[in-house]
Amino acid sequence: MKKLIFKYIFIASCFFTYGQSKKTSIENFYDYNPDIEHAVDLVFNSLNDTTRVAQMIITSAGELGKPNDVVLDLVEKNKIGGIVFLKGTKENHKNLIDTLNAISNKSNQIPLLFSIDAEPSLVNGRLQGTSPLINTIDIKTDKQADSIARIINNQLLDIGFHQNFAPVVDVSPLNEAIKDRSFGSDKKQVVELSKQFIKTTQSQGIVATAKHFPGHGLVKGDTHKKSVYIDGDLKELDVYPPLIEAGVLSIMMAHITIKNNPTYSTNGLPASCSKNIVTGLLKDTLGFKGIVITDALNIMKAVTIINNAPLLASKAGNDMLLMPIDETETINSILEEMEQDEVYKQQVYTSVKKIIRLKMYLGLINKNEL
Repeated sequence: MKKLIFKYIFIASCFFTYGQSKKTSIENFYDYNPDIEHAVDLVFNSLNDTTRVAQMIITSAGELGKPNDVVLDLVEKNKIGGIVFLKGTKENHKNLIDTLNAISNKSNQIPLLFSIDAEPSLVNGRLQGTSPLINTIDIKTDKQADSIARIINNQLLDIGFHQNFAPVVDVSPLNEAIKDRSFGSDKKQVVELSKQFIKTTQSQGIVATAKHFPGHGLVKGDTHKKSVYIDGDLKELDVYPPLIEAGVLSIMMAHITIKNNPTYSTNGLPASCSKNIVTGLLKDTLGFKGIVITDALNIMKAVTIINNAPLLASKAGNDMLLMPIDETETINSILEEMEQDEVYKQQVYTSVKKIIRLKMYLGLINKNEL
């Protein structure tokens, strides 16, 4: 244990020294620096494959999430890398975050990443008791987007959150699932308001997440209830390049199936489980180097009907797996696949290193905490 603690202090010291000469905020996540990469490798090499894969797993908490005793057990057994908080009060969320941090600190684990769906249209449900905000669809100017993002960010920072699963960048408020969660039907406006929301969010040290790739606004149906299809062209795809260029750190994959598109067919799978979309389109063609995360894997029928969807989503190229039904089973299935497929194993390693790197830039791995 002393050797492990010494190693982490050494790693943190490297990172702390780097921070004296350059900014280390999440806004610099895409900047290459050999000192950071070396520190990431040291942390990565201190883990085994089981604890590495666990970094990719995001479980749920709150009134609609997993029971607190289940979440506590997952943290104590070092089987998750983060938690998304669903419905609950600000006080309850903060108390649980404090408790979970104490457990991971005591066990010398890599700190957890805490996230929430704090979209303007959803935040009052996720943080019950907070002052009402206007819905996303009612935000019409950059100034409003900046102001609303700051109000949300201040609440999240006070509780201890690191990542916001917002903004929704789908084009249209008319979809059954999206409703008033979109910035509207004007593509240019969606891009500009999304860019402002992302810029403000990340300038305050919270990871923004553009969703739902490759577009959930111009389709019929709700992926919570059934399979939903993009039939033909990806009409919302051109929203994403400006957001990637603007530095968005995370993109959430939709569980939408694509058909009648020779280039981007998903062959009956949701886009979240298609390597053609996650790796081929998002990572390779669009050049996205940030964190790719699935939409929820436990309650959305468009993906729960797929056998071993979490493994398929990982093989497709997702870096984080959101709310798998069984975290232990997901880890074991990934480990088994890694033993059989060296290329996939290296892909997993790349995802894990990216997550460790993000946690460094968020200040979760630092001299004061280790």
